[in-house]
Amino acid sequence: MTGQQWEIVDVVSGDFQAQLLRGLLESQGILVQLSQEGAGRAYGLSVGALGEVQILVPTDSKDLAQQILKDYYEGKFISEDEDESPDNEQENPD
Repeated sequence: MTGQQWEIVDVVSGDFQAQLLRGLLESQGILVQLSQEGAGRAYGLSVGALGEVQILVPTDSKDLAQQILKDYYEGKFISEDEDESPDNEQENPD
């Protein structure tokens, strides 16, 4: 990854949200680096300036990453039939 230019596409509060978005972007084939203030990471902070995590992607993936994150924040990854999981389905007696 040397010589590759990276750009910030989002800043989130806490490592949990950052890891979730990292997984989303990586599942779409985008390389991701996370950057957090050292003291924030050491103390496990997830709020305030020390809890902020920057999400960085290669410059050539920036536009795609921003579109994926936009779709995520707009709820486009939520399934319409989310309530139809196997646990919620009722068996039809024959």
